[in-house]
Amino acid sequence: MPGTNLTREEAQRRAELLSVDSYAIELDLSGAQQGGTYRSVTTVRFEAAEAGAQTFIDLVAPTVHEVVLNGTALDPAAVFADSRIALAGLQAGPNELKVVADCAYTNTGEGLHRFVDPVDDQAYLYTQFEVPDARRVFASFEQPDLKATFQFTVKAPSGWTVISNSPTPEPVDDVWVFEPTPRISSYITALIVGPYHSVHSSYEKDGQSVPLGIYCRPSLAEFLDADEIFDVTRQGFDWFQEKFDYDYPFAKYDQLFVPEFNAGAMENAGAVTIRDQYVFRSKVTDAAYEVRAETILHELAHMWFGDLVTMEWWNDLWLNESFATYTSIACQAYAEGSKWPHAWTTFANSMKTWAYRQDQLPSTHPIMADIRDLDDVLVNFDGITYAKGASVLKQLVAYVGMDEFFQGVQAYFKAHAFGNTRLSDLLGALEKTSGRDLRTWSKAWLETAGINVLRPEIEVDGEGVITSFTVLQEAPALPAGAQGEPTLRPHRIAIGFYELNETGKLVRTERIELDVDGARTAVELPAGTRRPAVVLLNDDDLSYAKVRLDEESLKVVTAHLGDFAESLPRALCWASAWDMTRDGELATRDYLALVLSGIAKESDIGVVQSLHRQVKLALELYAAPEWRETGLARWTEASLEQLRAAAPGSDHQLAWARAYAATARTGEQLDLLQGLLDGTEAVDGLAVDTELRWAFVERLAATGRLDEKAIAAELERDRTAAGERHAATARAARPTAEAKAEAWASVVEGDTLPNAVQEAVIGGFVQVDQRELLAPYTEKFFAAVKGVWESRSHEIAQQIATGLYPSLQVSQATLDTTDAWLASAAPNAALRRLISESRAGVERALRAQEADAAASS
Repeated sequence: MPGTNLTREEAQRRAELLSVDSYAIELDLSGAQQGGTYRSVTTVRFEAAEAGAQTFIDLVAPTVHEVVLNGTALDPAAVFADSRIALAGLQAGPNELKVVADCAYTNTGEGLHRFVDPVDDQAYLYTQFEVPDARRVFASFEQPDLKATFQFTVKAPSGWTVISNSPTPEPVDDVWVFEPTPRISSYITALIVGPYHSVHSSYEKDGQSVPLGIYCRPSLAEFLDADEIFDVTRQGFDWFQEKFDYDYPFAKYDQLFVPEFNAGAMENAGAVTIRDQYVFRSKVTDAAYEVRAETILHELAHMWFGDLVTMEWWNDLWLNESFATYTSIACQAYAEGSKWPHAWTTFANSMKTWAYRQDQLPSTHPIMADIRDLDDVLVNFDGITYAKGASVLKQLVAYVGMDEFFQGVQAYFKAHAFGNTRLSDLLGALEKTSGRDLRTWSKAWLETAGINVLRPEIEVDGEGVITSFTVLQEAPALPAGAQGEPTLRPHRIAIGFYELNETGKLVRTERIELDVDGARTAVELPAGTRRPAVVLLNDDDLSYAKVRLDEESLKVVTAHLGDFAESLPRALCWASAWDMTRDGELATRDYLALVLSGIAKESDIGVVQSLHRQVKLALELYAAPEWRETGLARWTEASLEQLRAAAPGSDHQLAWARAYAATARTGEQLDLLQGLLDGTEAVDGLAVDTELRWAFVERLAATGRLDEKAIAAELERDRTAAGERHAATARAARPTAEAKAEAWASVVEGDTLPNAVQEAVIGGFVQVDQRELLAPYTEKFFAAVKGVWESRSHEIAQQIATGLYPSLQVSQATLDTTDAWLASAAPNAALRRLISESRAGVERALRAQEADAAASS
């Protein structure tokens, strides 16, 4: 398939033909302040296996000036088409290619992104190359298994800084000449260019010294808590180097907080880019610091798993992401001195619920996905690749033993350093150290889709003694349209017995760990074991499965969910209740009642904030429409009660303030928001700082309380990039036909908005209490989405396809309209997947609404 897509078969043929030695890349970015295009000169040295063979190199560029192959000039008009340069008549052995082109700065977060900070009017650049966007900056063989060394030479404006994978040199006449990198894949090369602010330190241990750098825009420098970030980074260095038994593999480690970043962060070798929203301008809860720390550790883990050793093709993307996710959270949970020893609680309540949701969509797929081409992988950075994969790795660690797991990983790094691997290479190393045959395990867990349900079956005698205990395993049917068959899998689980103690706390009195396999697994107990108050399957969250409580345990948990002494069993029960609500097994009104009965006792702020999000979503999408306002009123009133009851200045107070602002609806409630905003009202200890002000402004704008003049005045208080995004959200949120038409036109009909601003406009446009106002846009969406997909970059098009789908129009009519479009529009596989996933959300909401309506009777 020609063009910007690349098939697995094309990549395999190219890898069989070529081995790449080196790239020398010269970029003239001296005009970056003005934007437009820049000169890119690439010299590639590679070897070909066959004389006279032909292949191609990838390049996305407005203009190609020169193509010189082995000293022979080729006509760019003849060889450059569909983002590829055809290379014919290769020499057997060494070849040299030179490509001179004009490449374009972007504002989409792909390739070389250019951003102008409204505070200082200076341009800031950074690259983002995963999956296939190095070709937007230099000609490259854009696939992970054609590793090479990369040597960058960059001309930049005077006074700017240039950072890359190799240590930063001293510039000569504003030209920065970097040393070649080790052999790495093109997608983890990087350049970050601009007048960035920086703080420097080092990691020192046992004679090892690694330079550390942290960068951000000068307008954020006052908020940069560099010492905290360095502390987390050093914790990661200590723990990973011990567990991996392999020194950090690159010459330095820089972390660069960059603007308008599409993802959380990117694991460029030695030059990690991170979204600069992680430089907190206002007070945030400890949960935000925990998430940031996980991101920092996730990218650091990638330096070994992904950068040092890289997957051969994108079907093993999960290995990169799942491994980094598992080890980052394990580091938080187990590293000496960690501030977040309860990291698995956060994982259970956030990432794992993401995985369960993804695994019940029609696009569900095996962890080891069938990646046919780049279009497939671009939409495969999902809950299965990250969270389910990490859950399964946690299960694997329980299955083979943690020491044996990391011994296998150590052998794997030593055997494949700076090379490419397949799944079989890792499993082979783990089989040697654990003595376990992992082929059956791999087939069941990595090569099949779907989720299992575990239920306890308990029989007792008249004295309350357990006479029979069986774990039942179910494999529900896969969603319509999903590939594969339901599969019963082997699980390594713990079972916890919990009793209420004299202080009213639920404490674990017994823990049993065992293998569960097949439909029924008997649990062996000592004779005379009495039934506890609560039996919790998958205690400690070792396996990946939906868990249900037996009837007696459910009664106790319903009354005492907030009374578990430890955070993880609470999190597992909260997650089970949420999953039941999504599945229509628990009515939204009953879920709300459960949360209201237990959330005041929940000490873990991350769990509290997860519950806030889940309750809001349940009320907005899963509640019966005729009861929705009643439920929202109860929740908003409870939020205000908790806000006033929370300790002044506490994380819980801030979280409840945000929850209250998100659903405030009555005149009195909105008056309070307005008063908090203008200073005529106060809550003891609550600092209405910049970000909290914007939360109030956005809700007041969405309810018609603030007009354009008021939004502009707020922007004048915060004339920053973040302020501009918030103002864009507030403007799009206004409940008028004119505001919606303006927002729609700027996103769908125009194509000039930067990625972050477009995301902000979409976020404001979609307001749950404006369903009637948004109803006409269903038809407009389906009329426009295919054209958007075919004409915009992937990141921009995906924002529109997912963000503007009419998810709030929960009706059979929306399903029918979607089905008609899928049948007639002939979208490509990636767009079909995204629309089908959104359709599944509407279908699920319809079922949940029916269950909630049934509960009213």
